[in-house]
Amino acid sequence: MRLMPWLHCLLGVVGRELLRFLHQRSRFIAALVRPLVWLFVFATGFRMALGVAMTEPYQTYILYEVYIVPGLVGMIQLFNGMQSSLSMVYDREMGSMRVLLVSPFPRWYLLICKLLASTLVSVVQVYVFLAIAWWYGIQAPPMGYLWILPALLLTGFMVGALGLLLSSFIRQLENFAGVMNFVIFPMFFLSSALYPLWRIREGSYLVYQIAALNPFTQAVEMIRFALYERANLEAILISTAVTLVLLALAILGYNPSRGMMARKGGGGD
Repeated sequence: MRLMPWLHCLLGVVGRELLRFLHQRSRFIAALVRPLVWLFVFATGFRMALGVAMTEPYQTYILYEVYIVPGLVGMIQLFNGMQSSLSMVYDREMGSMRVLLVSPFPRWYLLICKLLASTLVSVVQVYVFLAIAWWYGIQAPPMGYLWILPALLLTGFMVGALGLLLSSFIRQLENFAGVMNFVIFPMFFLSSALYPLWRIREGSYLVYQIAALNPFTQAVEMIRFALYERANLEAILISTAVTLVLLALAILGYNPSRGMMARKGGGGD
């Protein structure tokens, strides 16, 4: 095939997902309300847990909020990745996935297009959240908002690939919500999104070990460093490796001759 048909396919898949996102305003609002509640309400208690006194200067008063903003950015991408996978299960039930997967393009390319589309949606949500945080007074270095973009793309692909892999195992839409909760909450809470790893280690060494092995921890650390114009090479390498493994497993899962799709009759629906 020539390059233009591949580009048209990419634009078609990405455009469809962006239009779906624009038409689902409640999804956009829900994606922002969740981290904003953590930022404005729950952070007060966590701030005290880190020993930041309410009577200290304003710069100290928001220290913890500055710390958890990257974690909440990761939350947005994690929930968006699972939400996009939910739409994959829905499309398969409605039959629209069959229309997509019977195209002349290879399945790996179509799935990567879907991942890119969901990642771009999460990036839009993240930048809106960061704009609100800036207005609230939590401001990163100006170049940090550019540095963070590659980290957001990589994290979006990682959590999107995980969701894509899960969607290849789940046939019925009603079963996916339970699986989402089973995956999302342990990944988020057993990470450094809310607390530094050294603080977790002080509380429980077992939880610390789990959090240190959690790939989402590496993604959050990668975002945290990038937002303040630094590169965490270890986090980047681990996140990249996990993304490639999850993506390969997801592509295998959607292969009609192998994986879970074969055991389900190879149905694109």
